[in-house]
Amino acid sequence: MADEVVLAIPNLALAQHLFTLSQPTLSHLHADARTELLKGITDHQMAPYYKLILSSPSSSALPKDEALLAKMEEANKEELNRLDERLEEAQKTEGESEISDALKGRANFLTRVGEKDLAISAQLLALEKTPGLGSRIDIVLTLVRIGFFFGDNDLITTYLSKAESLIDEGGDWDRRNRLKVYSGLHALSIRQFKPAAALFADALSTFTATELLTYNEFVSLMVVSNVLVLGRVELKKKVISAPEVNQVLPEMPILGELIRSLYDCHYDKFFIALATLEQTLLLPSRILSPHARFYIREMRILAYAQLLESYRSLTLESMSQAFGVGVAFVDA
Repeated sequence: MADEVVLAIPNLALAQHLFTLSQPTLSHLHADARTELLKGITDHQMAPYYKLILSSPSSSALPKDEALLAKMEEANKEELNRLDERLEEAQKTEGESEISDALKGRANFLTRVGEKDLAISAQLLALEKTPGLGSRIDIVLTLVRIGFFFGDNDLITTYLSKAESLIDEGGDWDRRNRLKVYSGLHALSIRQFKPAAALFADALSTFTATELLTYNEFVSLMVVSNVLVLGRVELKKKVISAPEVNQVLPEMPILGELIRSLYDCHYDKFFIALATLEQTLLLPSRILSPHARFYIREMRILAYAQLLESYRSLTLESMSQAFGVGVAFVDA
């Protein structure tokens, strides 16, 4: 097991709230997203991130509050000065371990407040000065999270590769399993559903990466990816019968309806569940939204193919009746 607490920085939930506010079609979610985004920024004193939002195309996402910004900037200045003094003291009178801790403290502060470029530089300096393999892996995974937070795919791929190299040098089981979740999330973000599904399935019983995703978020992504790529036998074994999945399905009933209706060949219910999934999970997700159209099309094809396997000959009319849709929809 990892011997250090993994900080949930940067707070990826805030990036999701900002995405929600950037989507006009999600206007019914804007009020809650705005409240949560502003609360997160205020709680974590995220002056740099607040300024970034106000200067971006998403500037209308939050109201401009000069007093709040000034207060947060002053708090950030005081905290950074304190951390710089601690680092200077460690460099003058203490050893390698204390210097490493001071560097990580400074880097984590810059990461928490959303100062992207300075945070990356500070994390890299901490990485250079930190001797322990486990701590080095944690720093590299923090760099990956910075990439996810700001949507920087180059940063994600660079440091996922670095993390894999470090893990191969002797990373513990906890960090190996967390890396599976990071790699799976990246694969999903670039429409690689099959590798994402395998990585998520492998990590299901050992999930600890709560700094990246909540458990329910992870299970929902695991189900969404696996239902698309697994055959019926494997779907039953790895998803439908998985106790970890069944534990959270009551909180996500639409996913339960989707997998059960597909497996039980209740195609009319399946299409209703798929349409609901698109509106309630795929389109509102900053990870899944770019792939929603692709996913819906592939799931339709999967259901058609499953039905066709049972018959040598089917008319469009009989298929449309089975799926509860019009002939034109099936033929589209």
